[in-house]
Amino acid sequence: MINNTIKNVHGNTVDHLGEAIVAGRYSAGMSLPPEPMLGAELGVSRTVIRESVKSLIAKGLVTTGPKVGTRVLSEDHWNWFDSDVIAWQAKTGLTPEFLRDLMDLRRVVEPAAVRLAAQRATPADIADIESAFAGMARAVEEGGDYVSYDLRFHQGLLRACRNRLLIQMSKALGALLRTSFELTTSKPGGPASSLAGHRAVLDAVIARKPTKAEKAILVLIDGAHQDVEEILASSHSLPRLNMPASLLKASVTN
Repeated sequence: MINNTIKNVHGNTVDHLGEAIVAGRYSAGMSLPPEPMLGAELGVSRTVIRESVKSLIAKGLVTTGPKVGTRVLSEDHWNWFDSDVIAWQAKTGLTPEFLRDLMDLRRVVEPAAVRLAAQRATPADIADIESAFAGMARAVEEGGDYVSYDLRFHQGLLRACRNRLLIQMSKALGALLRTSFELTTSKPGGPASSLAGHRAVLDAVIARKPTKAEKAILVLIDGAHQDVEEILASSHSLPRLNMPASLLKASVTN
């Protein structure tokens, strides 16, 4: 119980400082306040501050050194595959640069992974992806959490490539992919219109057709890219993705 309490205090402190850095309250080149001052401000011990700073160093947000204290690094040093960094960015607010980087990354990683999945997917892999697709279709018809099933679908494809490095990357990509799906799902009719594209990817994987699977996933990614560009071109501000996924309403049938 004590260990869990300590862990929660540490986690909350890391979140507080990480969000402050990502939000720009501590800008690049600035030094964080001294440990006693931060501890007093946050109501935690110097030990908690010290351990939290170590976590921020591991995430690339700060560095420490003699005479300079704890200095904030520019965002090009941040570990953008760290789920905490992504969560802090989502709470702070998305930027066009962040979204475009995400779409570029998807276009590089997912087609190659899906080619391998079409060659290596096990029956269990395919069953898991089928189940995720069924959840997506059910959410469109009956209403519900489409985004979580969409994420499960794409992460299932990444796992099915049976490459340990890509499987590890799929864990880090989870927060990134969810960010993309939250945006594209907000487009009216978007989830329903993308179902056929997801089915085409899955069918190509089942049929063991790598080239067809790669082409099908590119169609999905390019469609998502177009949706993101439309959102960026609109007058609406980008959402802060720190809330649970929006639930779809049940489709209306005549």
